[in-house]
Amino acid sequence: MKVAVVQTGAVLFDNAATLRRMERFCREAAAGGARLAVFPEALLGGYPKGLTFGITLGSRSEAGRDLFVRYAKSAIVCPGPETELLAGWAKELELHIVTGVVEREGGTLYCTGLVFSPEAGLVAKHRKLMPTALERVIWGQGDGSTAQVAETALGRVGVAICWENYMPLYRQHLYERGVQLWCAPTVDSREIWQASMRHIAYEGRCFVLSACQHLTKADWPEDLREQGGTIEGRSVIVSPMGEVLAGPLEGEGVLFAEVDLDEITRGKFDLDVAGHYRRPDVFSFALT
Repeated sequence: MKVAVVQTGAVLFDNAATLRRMERFCREAAAGGARLAVFPEALLGGYPKGLTFGITLGSRSEAGRDLFVRYAKSAIVCPGPETELLAGWAKELELHIVTGVVEREGGTLYCTGLVFSPEAGLVAKHRKLMPTALERVIWGQGDGSTAQVAETALGRVGVAICWENYMPLYRQHLYERGVQLWCAPTVDSREIWQASMRHIAYEGRCFVLSACQHLTKADWPEDLREQGGTIEGRSVIVSPMGEVLAGPLEGEGVLFAEVDLDEITRGKFDLDVAGHYRRPDVFSFALT
């Protein structure tokens, strides 16, 4: 089957414009024959790279609080109107969709990954377990209740958001649940990220689809354009033997690759870290 990774950026503080962009890319992926399209981290709601929200150790500014209010208004409720729209595209286009969003529940925001299927709409929601550095100011921590792998008609879909991919125990958790299509929404465009994606594919004997934002100054509102940062992209698709099937992509666009799930079984012939390479007599693993 054919899968796709979409490299694009949020239109910051403008969900309607971001959704129009997402719809265009969903249709492009489906027209290209893809049955799965993976979008980047925090695409809907936005990743406000470069903003400080008025934080210094021990104090918060009033201007920073006002900016957080503005950001919170861009977050979505899940389920809600935006997820209904995404579910509708999945059904219409017969396309599985994985995307990063900023989710709001009560007064807290979460960096969340959503999985949609054509048959059932929203089938999984995963909240990022450990926001990194200043992300902890604007996002809460997820917990184990959303650390599932989704059973779909395409295979077992797991989501690891950005630096969750550097958490060995979370990786093992997904391996234990038989992940086949490892979706890695991110904003990490560094070269070392490519090495990590190849390592995870090879270690877990799974297909890795890493979708990174491509954020430009034009994606920022004018009053924040000087403060706001950019994200360069470099999305990739990797085989269970660590071979880069597509990418890294420069600029906005869609990566396509043909995947054969039998390659997972071929790979696990000599390395199955959730099976014959697990050594349960020496190590134990449990999700609390």
